[in-house]
Amino acid sequence: MLVSDALTSPTGAASESAESEHVATQGRGKSLSEAIEQVKRSGNVERVLDARTEVSGGRETHVIKVLTKDGQVRTHRIPGRKR
Repeated sequence: MLVSDALTSPTGAASESAESEHVATQGRGKSLSEAIEQVKRSGNVERVLDARTEVSGGRETHVIKVLTKDGQVRTHRIPGRKR
């Protein structure tokens, strides 16, 4: 990835374009892995059973199915990125 390559360059200086790219991607919604971590942090998750990304209307929705600590299966929908 351009940002990580620039940040780990021998000189330690990131290029202006790499910094701009990093800033531009920060407000674009969550990735699937970020959404999974968010659901896990809710505290009542025993195990993640399934996780996938659906796209509708140019917007991602992460669908995460979990087994709760009390034995119930719950489905969480987390807004993702625009496409």
